[in-house]
Amino acid sequence: MLVSRRGVLIGAAVGGGLLAAWALRPRTYPTPLRPGRNEYAFDAWLKIAADGVITVAVPQLEMGQGITTILPQIICAELGADWRQVAVEPAPVSGAYANIPLAAKWSALWMPFAPGMADEPDDLLAERFAQISRFSATAEGLSVAAYESSCRQAAASARMVLIEEAAERWDIEPSACDAAGGFVSHEDKKLAFAELVGGASKREAPDPPALRAWAASERPIAGQAEEEIAYPRLDLPSKVDGTHLFAGDVRLPDMVYAAITHGPVEQSELSEFDSNAVAGNSRVITVIKGKRWLAAVASDWWSADQALAAMKPKFSVANVVDSSDIADKLIEATRSGTAIVVAQRGDGAVGEPDIARRYEVAPAMHAALETASATARYADGRLELWIASQAPERAREAAAKAIGLSLEDVVLYPMPAGGSFDRRLEHDHAIEIALIAREVSRDNPRPVQLVWSRWQEHVAGLHRTPAAALMWAKLIPGAAGQIAALQTRIAAPATAREFGERLFANKTHWAAREAASGVADPMAVEGAVPTYGIPLSVVEHVPTDIGHSTGRMRGNSHGYTAFFTESFIDEAASMFGREPLSYRIGMLGGDPRMVACLQQAARLGQWGGGREQSGQGIACHRIGEGRIACVATARQGEGGIKVSKLSAAVDIGRIINLDIARQQIEGGLIFGLSLALGSSTQYSGGLPTSQRLSDLNLPLLEDCPEIDVEFITGDGEPVDPGELGVAVSAPAIANALFSATGLRFRRLPLFSEGL
Repeated sequence: MLVSRRGVLIGAAVGGGLLAAWALRPRTYPTPLRPGRNEYAFDAWLKIAADGVITVAVPQLEMGQGITTILPQIICAELGADWRQVAVEPAPVSGAYANIPLAAKWSALWMPFAPGMADEPDDLLAERFAQISRFSATAEGLSVAAYESSCRQAAASARMVLIEEAAERWDIEPSACDAAGGFVSHEDKKLAFAELVGGASKREAPDPPALRAWAASERPIAGQAEEEIAYPRLDLPSKVDGTHLFAGDVRLPDMVYAAITHGPVEQSELSEFDSNAVAGNSRVITVIKGKRWLAAVASDWWSADQALAAMKPKFSVANVVDSSDIADKLIEATRSGTAIVVAQRGDGAVGEPDIARRYEVAPAMHAALETASATARYADGRLELWIASQAPERAREAAAKAIGLSLEDVVLYPMPAGGSFDRRLEHDHAIEIALIAREVSRDNPRPVQLVWSRWQEHVAGLHRTPAAALMWAKLIPGAAGQIAALQTRIAAPATAREFGERLFANKTHWAAREAASGVADPMAVEGAVPTYGIPLSVVEHVPTDIGHSTGRMRGNSHGYTAFFTESFIDEAASMFGREPLSYRIGMLGGDPRMVACLQQAARLGQWGGGREQSGQGIACHRIGEGRIACVATARQGEGGIKVSKLSAAVDIGRIINLDIARQQIEGGLIFGLSLALGSSTQYSGGLPTSQRLSDLNLPLLEDCPEIDVEFITGDGEPVDPGELGVAVSAPAIANALFSATGLRFRRLPLFSEGL
């Protein structure tokens, strides 16, 4: 068996060898990538078949962000393969695919007693935790940071043994050969990978392999959006023709279907239902009573859903959540709650403010097209799960615990998600389908599929945290509104802490909320430290229990902290008669990259100074090393105010796939538009008032503005573009509405205060 210090395995994988991963001490894992007939595995990442097809393992959930193209592209470029011969397969959970950067970022969630010991990707504790717990979660845009190096190492090792095999056949030095387009070549001689792979797989992998001098990248060029795409998305053809299989598309022989209804709020209990209402219904197979839900299983989903309606389940409710109570609690918390400083730049106290403003954000729904869906088969003490999960090993563990199985007796088949926006980090439906499958198997073992209705997705899904912010600033005397000190106090639930208790401790919603009660949560206010070079900046979190659990959502806290900060900066500019663009640039002396984004966005959007009734607004935001600036243009239409154009300039360092980066920015801007104008719900009697997608005021195709996106060339480490557009969209639109109407909207959704 040939194992390098980096865990690179070549020929031994064919015979079912072991991969090595190194942390505090060496640890071995069963080979996760199993070659099929006439296939040869190279490390945990790729297989090359005798017909030349290269299959890349992707351990991240594909939910529309394009990761099943990005990782294969990295391998294709390093290997020198032909993109037309590249295929993808979902990788099984394994310590070989540990997402160490994400484990480090979330160290406060899985190791709250000492997060500082594991909060950097090179910390051994983070590496050890991620490997042992098979932590391969998809979140925070860290897929490339987690896996690019491993993909390149595996591809470089494969390339070098392919070259060595060809060089030996030609009786020349390997250094005289090159690999490109799926061939190894020397002068006028060529051999296809397919011809070489059998012999190459028996060779020892070089340690370390020699990487190419350049990493996979595409440089933004004016007009390139119209050019042919070098690496088109691998998942696009099947999504266009409808053959792409999502979690809800699984079909197995003799499968039955389950519908479910949940009680309002979290601690409600099923008190009664009329089982006689479905007696004699030949399509209804069984009714399953959970403590807080009722499920019906039938020969088709519609019959199951109708059976639930006929049984008229009732729930006893311990507490009732109303929107007015949530808003009152948050506002009161900004005034008198215990504020905990979670970030500070500079020394001293802000003191008496010269300008102060309050902002609010209502709960927002994920509104993924595919609702929670899962299929399971329980037989002979083993459970098989077909499910889309951003944290598959946690879902697998939760399902096993729910029905008393060992983890080894649960098999999870990862499925793509029809949208997620972080909704698939939760595993409620994995627990439910495990329980339902076990009950169905008592009489006649068969697979069962659970699909939540849209209404149940709203009832039992966890919305984005609502928040209220109080911001105040001290100005430099005689400096025309120049800010000397800025304090931001945000009242919000400890959302990330709650989520961590659910994900890593498998706690119920209310137990997780109780565990997080009163605990400061820096992740719940992430992004509130301003990009601007304000000498003194203080960010406080007031952890607030609103009586209802909250969840993560695309953009997370940046989706509201950018709104708070950029609205406040715009108000300060207006208050002192300053032009919004130059006002911002004047405070960005320490960040020339952000200045470049602002200037380019202004050029794209034909910025006219944001004068009254111009309908133009500007905003910028930074997430990690990623930067974005956006100019929004709004106009008065027949149906009221309409956003007609969004122009964004983006700096995300080295771009791996320009087309996907553009898609992510455009999609993020539209998602941010939906949060600015809708996506929200009120609560009455513990139930959301929005029952359907149509109730959420989501933007339709006719509502989508013209979008211009340009990227600034950068050579820094790649930054995920998926969250940036979400963060900057709402404040840019809010500022545009101010210039169009003279009205300042300080609450999301923007029109919830009236026009």
